[in-house]
Amino acid sequence: MSAFEVRRKDADTVSVLYLKGYLDAHTAPDFEQALQNLVDENRVCIVVNMEELSYISSAGLGVFMGFIEDIRTKGGDIKLAELTEKVYRVFDLLGFPVLYDIFEKEMEAIEKYKEG
Repeated sequence: MSAFEVRRKDADTVSVLYLKGYLDAHTAPDFEQALQNLVDENRVCIVVNMEELSYISSAGLGVFMGFIEDIRTKGGDIKLAELTEKVYRVFDLLGFPVLYDIFEKEMEAIEKYKEG
């Protein structure tokens, strides 16, 4: 069984989700629920911090794709921050840097929202 954890921190209008461990078919529903909770609360300025994410599968990537359109329709976005090289390679391979803003530091992603 893979260990996975999602923590959340709200800072003004921005919500940060911290992913830790393995994001795969077994754990993707936890991440889905965390995103769904934000959407339900109309908190659509989201930063996903992946500093402690050691692995992501196609199921995990699918969660991002499943929510991004709805969130952008509501005037928000999902920005990615602090990806490890291994996780970034997976995103890069699938063309995610074209679809998502990726930041080295969480603070940079939060600042980007504040700029408007």
